[in-house]
Amino acid sequence: MRHPHDIDLPLVLDRGSSVSLVVQVADGLRRAIETGVLRPGDAVPSTRTLASRLGVSRGSVVAAFDQLHGEGWLVADHGATRVDPALAPLRPAGTRQGEDLAGHQEGPTAQRPAGARQGGGPAGRTIIDLRPGQPDVTGLVDPTWRAAWREAARHPGGRHGPAGSVPLRAALADHVRVARGAAVAPDEIVVTAGAREGLQLVLTTLGLAAGRPLVVAVEDPGYPALRRVVAALGHAVVAVPVDVDGLRVDLLGEGTDVVLVTPGHQYPLGGAMPVARRLALLAWARAHGAVVVEDDYDGELRFTGEPVPALVALDRAPGDERVVVTLGSFAKVLAPGLGLGHLVLPDPLRDKVIALRSDLGSPVAGVVQDALARYLETGALRRRTGRMRRRYRARRDLAVEVLTDLPGVRLRPTDGGLHAVVELVDAGPAGEREAVDQAGAAGVLVAGMADYWAGTAPRPESPVDLPRHGLVVGLGTPSLEEGLTRLRGVLSGTGPRGSTPRPRRPSAASRR
Repeated sequence: MRHPHDIDLPLVLDRGSSVSLVVQVADGLRRAIETGVLRPGDAVPSTRTLASRLGVSRGSVVAAFDQLHGEGWLVADHGATRVDPALAPLRPAGTRQGEDLAGHQEGPTAQRPAGARQGGGPAGRTIIDLRPGQPDVTGLVDPTWRAAWREAARHPGGRHGPAGSVPLRAALADHVRVARGAAVAPDEIVVTAGAREGLQLVLTTLGLAAGRPLVVAVEDPGYPALRRVVAALGHAVVAVPVDVDGLRVDLLGEGTDVVLVTPGHQYPLGGAMPVARRLALLAWARAHGAVVVEDDYDGELRFTGEPVPALVALDRAPGDERVVVTLGSFAKVLAPGLGLGHLVLPDPLRDKVIALRSDLGSPVAGVVQDALARYLETGALRRRTGRMRRRYRARRDLAVEVLTDLPGVRLRPTDGGLHAVVELVDAGPAGEREAVDQAGAAGVLVAGMADYWAGTAPRPESPVDLPRHGLVVGLGTPSLEEGLTRLRGVLSGTGPRGSTPRPRRPSAASRR
């Protein structure tokens, strides 16, 4: 009888080699795990079956399995031998992240266990991913979340119109009103598969109407994923410097069709655009016939200072032509894998977008729309957002505590969101790259500021107090404290394998 978990493995033995058959079998299995032929949790063939296939003694295979057990590659599980499920798929340091340096990983590679002979992090250390855009999803799957999905799954055949589910759009309008201070009607909302898909939809609609490639102004530094979307669609990208108040409206050029901004939480520097700058941007857009695309990135996750309404809330003056499109997403408050967002659109752009969506079809499954509508209707999202604000404020405070008092290092202040910017005050491009590489060698993955500038260096118009070189550090990982402690060791100059004591947190008694 064939083993119930039989799998064909590309193991080739060289019987003329001076390397023993035991070592050759172990090396072959190890390579199969490294290359993804065997994945974490997969059962491997029985020792009897594998010995029969390879034409070697069962004792040789047993010895090879024992060696891999000892190294941490294999575990015994319910009568079968499996690849250790703890070998979580991770990306090696120095590779780009697919979403935005921020959020959705591309093809995984297997993390090597402690003691593995090549690659991976330092022996005995797990790799901690501190790249930005990876939210804390703990506590999301609660009874309310499960009930919403169970109810939606009872009607899997439901179809919705091109603008999206009517109940979902009503719930989204209420969410935008309560969370972002903008009174919008459900008919102004179109359901999307996230911020990038929404931007594609808007730019394609505007480009078809113009009959030519668009000129799109973006923040510099700014969100690299959306900048790449603009370029991938064939439109011209014009980088406009930012200062502490956000995008410099006075530097916008003639002929600009679209201005892409993150006014609620400038990415990656974290500031909020004040009302005066917002009004100036809207006035400029109306005077030049441009559309302002507001990426409401992390708008709900502001945890210090007065809450700032979404830019669309100011685009409501009677008699004024509306010029703001808002991109919304639940990737940070809920989970990136949800793949759902929304657009808030003015007339007549809304009708054109819906017509294009009707031709292209919606990428968001009806079950997903129904589940999120039910989840929003219960008020669970507002409660979760409040918890996330408190949690990320505590994580921001932890980052401040761990990364202060380091020579040549300055932590940029942030009022919200899921990341922090660590400025390397005296470092150049090479110093930034070295810091990223050394952090990777210490088992900590971070992003460099260079990825956020549109060019190879800041423009002359960019304020001198903006961080030229530094690290962008995400705060969402469950292993944040350990990751920050390792990063402190790197930045303090003790080397990638060293560590340095961080300031002790006061005890509960002393806090009182």
